[in-house]
Amino acid sequence: MAEDSPFTVDADWLQERLGQPGLVIIDASWYLPAQKRDARAEYDVAHIPGARFLDQDAVSDPDSALPHTLPSPRHFSQYVGSMGVSADDTIIIYDGPGFFSAPRAWWMFRVMGVFQTYILDGGFDGWKAAGRPVTAELTKIAPSVFHADFDAGRVASLAEMRRIVETKESQIADARGPGRFTGTEPEPRAGVRSGHMPGARNLPYSALSENGKLLPRDRLREVIEGAGIDLSKPVITSCGSGITAAAITLALETLGHTQNRLYDGSWTEWGGLSDTPVVTGKE
Repeated sequence: MAEDSPFTVDADWLQERLGQPGLVIIDASWYLPAQKRDARAEYDVAHIPGARFLDQDAVSDPDSALPHTLPSPRHFSQYVGSMGVSADDTIIIYDGPGFFSAPRAWWMFRVMGVFQTYILDGGFDGWKAAGRPVTAELTKIAPSVFHADFDAGRVASLAEMRRIVETKESQIADARGPGRFTGTEPEPRAGVRSGHMPGARNLPYSALSENGKLLPRDRLREVIEGAGIDLSKPVITSCGSGITAAAITLALETLGHTQNRLYDGSWTEWGGLSDTPVVTGKE
């Protein structure tokens, strides 16, 4: 395991265990349109030997009008079972840059009751740059039965967020970039207002890692507290569509903070409504 987080593994650790029974490697890469990267196409060209591809869009709730909505336990179980994943496996998740979309998959598995789930420090970009083994071969998969043990208490709903904004009973940490948070940059999705929820603090996901690796605990604490988050109090994590909010969740959990929930609808839901309060600027 990586030295400074109970939720990451380093490349040496993973390379030594490639092909080991009960170890499942998942490429959970996903990119914004502006990044101009095709996650599935990149996986087809090269991936870590034995890795399976998790499509962040396909594993979402098919009945939701919002992007990346957490699926029902049944839908999630069917999807990851078809990938050959069981709840007894040790799961290693990676994405391209390291800490962009992988934390979302890590969070989903944990919400569904699988706690032996880890993220590859440095991501696939770092793995390739170090000259480690890659392949274009299809991973042979035998479908498995996945039993989910869903913890609904780790997910915040719109109704709860309305109350939290009004009562300030929990802090809100927003993982979007400063421009989107302050409202100086437009939202990438049509019909979504710019700005943030009243009382929210800006904690960009990109500030939590360096060169694709999660920051050491002392620096994570500095960054989080520097954003105005009190680690002794509850936190709701949010972002654009629920993907990068999980990077804050991972950072909080690394520091032993367990009083956190993820607002799954995130800004796409909140900013897309006409009756939710929205503010601009840094505060």
